[in-house]
Amino acid sequence: MPQSNALSILQSTFGFSSFRGQQADIINAVIEGKNVLVLMSTGAGKSLCYQVPALIRPGVGIVISPLIALMHNQVTALKQLGIKAAFLNSSLTPNDAACVEKELKAGKIDLLYVAPERMMTPFFQELLQSIPIALFAIDEAHCVSQWGHDFRPEYLKLSILAEKFPTIPRMALTATADNSTQREILENLHLKDAKVFIASFDRPNIKYRVMEKNQPKKQLLSFIKNEHEGDAGIVYCLSRRGVDDLCQWLKNLGIKALPYHAGLSKSVREQNQQQFLHEEGIVMVATIAFGMGIDKPNVRFVAHLNMPKSIEAYYQETGRAGRDGLPAQALLLYGLQDVIIHRQMAEGSNAPEDIKRLEQRKLDALLGFCETASCRRQTLLHYFGDAYDKPCGNCDTCLNPIAMWDGTKAAQMALSCIYRTRQIFGVAHLIDVLLGKNTDKVIHFGHHKLSVFGLGHEYSAQNWRSIFRQLIAMRLIQVEMESFGALKLTKECSPILRGETKLMLRTMAKPLKKESTKPTREAIKNTTSSELLNTLKTLRLKLAKEYSVPPYVIFHDRTLIEMCEHKPRELEDLRGLYGVGEQKLTKYGQPFLEALQQYCEHQTQG
Repeated sequence: MPQSNALSILQSTFGFSSFRGQQADIINAVIEGKNVLVLMSTGAGKSLCYQVPALIRPGVGIVISPLIALMHNQVTALKQLGIKAAFLNSSLTPNDAACVEKELKAGKIDLLYVAPERMMTPFFQELLQSIPIALFAIDEAHCVSQWGHDFRPEYLKLSILAEKFPTIPRMALTATADNSTQREILENLHLKDAKVFIASFDRPNIKYRVMEKNQPKKQLLSFIKNEHEGDAGIVYCLSRRGVDDLCQWLKNLGIKALPYHAGLSKSVREQNQQQFLHEEGIVMVATIAFGMGIDKPNVRFVAHLNMPKSIEAYYQETGRAGRDGLPAQALLLYGLQDVIIHRQMAEGSNAPEDIKRLEQRKLDALLGFCETASCRRQTLLHYFGDAYDKPCGNCDTCLNPIAMWDGTKAAQMALSCIYRTRQIFGVAHLIDVLLGKNTDKVIHFGHHKLSVFGLGHEYSAQNWRSIFRQLIAMRLIQVEMESFGALKLTKECSPILRGETKLMLRTMAKPLKKESTKPTREAIKNTTSSELLNTLKTLRLKLAKEYSVPPYVIFHDRTLIEMCEHKPRELEDLRGLYGVGEQKLTKYGQPFLEALQQYCEHQTQG
């Protein structure tokens, strides 16, 4: 019975014909009152796992979410589906908050979104004790991990839910958690009895591309102009200054770009975020302060102009692309300087030594991902313990395989140079020595007299940077921040220096062949002209402005594409298309049918 009720709600309210993956099993477990931990990639339907049972079980579903923006976005979308949803956070006036509390007591709310801070207040806990509760959903549950990249101390206190509400099912949900983080979630939230559901971390629609940084602005511009002109995208930079500089540069070139970082006023950040959500084709240039909780489904690309500090951060940030399941891209530009900056930041922090060591291991793993010559997706998923049997065919190393070369001699030169300069210099000076450059620094230290001086002239400076990065990724050398980025030998390099082991290195990655078409066009090829899709998008934008909601809340791009493919003539024909539930069918069905009819008539007459 619960399964049939859940499927009925899925179809009539959310407009989806069937559950995906483990959704049905998760939902049934919660309906039966069980605690669960859900690991599911972004865009795979985590929200439905608590939204559907909250509509079936008696009482209100309490969703604990870390960001105000996420609450606003989800509540807006749920209301469009006819679901009684609300949020309680600091953005509400006292009167508005009182109205929500009154509706809550009267049983007029199905889903209530709150921040962990509000959840911990005695007043709110007392309020919850007086009403029936369907479930507690702790979203972004990886925030409970003190070792993670998004740690929120308030999340640790949520263990009190097990004591205060022992009979209410609790759900912990996240898209980002390695094995140690999973254990922390179960332990810190008192969920040791929870049933664990781990779906694949794979995002098959995302094409991964990693490139050595070489004039990064021009690399990004080429990527946008050639493959994503007019698309919505997010570009991550490491610093606020980098964000402002790049944003202005893109604007000067006619690209609609907006900045987002903690140095901007709250009102400007909110305004820019709303513009990004409500308008099409905007590129948001941001620090990592932006993105958590962003539900915009048609972000077609995420680009990093600096290395993130871990694979977890990279996975979460790239996961903001292609939430609608249509083709999207993730571009990462990286260099050794990024590694050095992250090491400096880690060493300069007040974190305990064990956390610093963990951060270093995570950074090493990300550098290994960047330097791999094998399938990116296999490397990425292996990090999360998710097996991927064969190369994916949808990343740069699969589409443009990287040749390997015998780098033993070059590695010996690099290692010898580090040793003979007493392991106290950074990569730039070492390259100058290997290339035989008579710089003031080289002459001052007498390094022009060393046997390794000029020994590496057959390789360019760019080649040497690649070689040094690979040696670091292989842990044959390490960066010592106590010595301002000096490179030091590790014990693992001895067999290479003695010539006992052959070392294969990857060649410099070649640029990918220019894409012949944009991702959204790939998704609709052989179906219809882009003219009809643009017509439907124009109508969607008009309705979105009329109802003051983001366009994707009306219908996703995928829904419009299916309209183009099937060209429905009656309201009944719209039912069953992706995301067309009863509420949206009634509210928006007729205008889209009329637009489709006018287009078809025009084509016939033409």
